[in-house]
Amino acid sequence: MASTEAKPRTAAPRVTTPWGAAELIDEVKVPQQAAGKRFTVIAQLLETRDGERLVRFAYATAGSARRGPVTMRARDIERLRAALERAPALGEVLRV
Repeated sequence: MASTEAKPRTAAPRVTTPWGAAELIDEVKVPQQAAGKRFTVIAQLLETRDGERLVRFAYATAGSARRGPVTMRARDIERLRAALERAPALGEVLRV
């Protein structure tokens, strides 16, 4: 299985949320596998034009993000914590 990814963004992409447009500030991806299926859990730190911070969780299959529900095994939370060490803004908001 691929290693856990944490990629700080250099150019802040815009995303759409129920609260309006927001910039992607930080993101981590945790590859998962269950019953022979591969997918990735994604945690993102977003910021609205007004400066409000939002956290979005999703999962991806075959490169397409889907919104939820997002389920992780307890043992994979450690992998999420490790990824958050390389994504300090998101880690600070989640405090895990």
